Amino acid sequence: MATIARQLVDAIIGDFPHHKAGTRPVHTVGVGVSGHFKASECARSYSTAEHFQGQQVPVTVRFSNGAGSPVERDGWSDVRGMATRFYLANDAATDLIAMTLREFFVPTVKDFLAFCEAARQTPVARQSPWSKIADMLQLIRPSPDPIPGQAESGAAGSLAYANHHGPARSAVFDAGQIGAPVSYARATYDAVHTFVVTAPDQARRQVRFLWQPVAGVALVDPALPPVNAYLHGELRTRLRSRPVEFLLLMTIGETGDAFDDPTIPWPARRVRVTMGTLTLTKVAADQSANCEKISFNPCRLVPGIALSNDPILAARRDAYEVSREMRGGTQCPFAAGPR
Repeated sequence: MATIARQLVDAIIGDFPHHKAGTRPVHTVGVGVSGHFKASECARSYSTAEHFQGQQVPVTVRFSNGAGSPVERDGWSDVRGMATRFYLANDAATDLIAMTLREFFVPTVKDFLAFCEAARQTPVARQSPWSKIADMLQLIRPSPDPIPGQAESGAAGSLAYANHHGPARSAVFDAGQIGAPVSYARATYDAVHTFVVTAPDQARRQVRFLWQPVAGVALVDPALPPVNAYLHGELRTRLRSRPVEFLLLMTIGETGDAFDDPTIPWPARRVRVTMGTLTLTKVAADQSANCEKISFNPCRLVPGIALSNDPILAARRDAYEVSREMRGGTQCPFAAGPR
């Protein structure tokens, strides 16, 4: 019997029949860049974590497309990823993994396995206008039209699952309308899960993190034909002329917020604190060593930041390790520890 972590990875790979062995199960296509992070003056008052103390911290960031296909379909509507590693003293490090979706699809591991089964790729066809009207009259969201050149999709299965499972609706519906960014540097990336930060006075706060682009958010015009590959070239061109900057925003949860359920966004009126500025300066020359071999893990944390009781967040630790082992990535420090 495969471990739960292996079941999760296999389920994800099963959703992409053209997945290439030896690559990440999802967010397969990516590009690595380097730069630094500098915390804001107030960050240290909220967390004792080393990278929030004000010094300049080197970083590596991997931007990615969400699909598990090795084809660069940059112009397709898809979730994008931003995985950040902060390099700390004495060879320590911590990671923050975010995406252009503000919530996750399911609240539990069992639900995730069922969702992956439902979301397997099937041949796509344009739904007739009458069928769409019939769905809307039943308060069912119609199937999205296929992208030009798209032969298979998991959208219909995902939508069918969401129509019968309330917690999945927000993420599935948002993902269906997410679009394509004009640049990796012009998208907002949400870390989705709740973390617990500890302040110098030992006050503990439930928080969520968000990367906000200084250049602003911009999407490709959906009326234009999709372009397969442009995001990597656009980022290289952009960085040759100027750095790319993001603000790290931390939202502070309040009593009644969903601390352990990543399918539920928090109210927009919650307090947000600017924890620092990320400045990216160049694309990594060695994409294998400084991007593809790096094993980012959302549970790779340092004192001052801890996991919440979110079961999906906890499950990601071992699932990411299984993925790393399958593709020969660099070992995480807790790889040999208890699971």
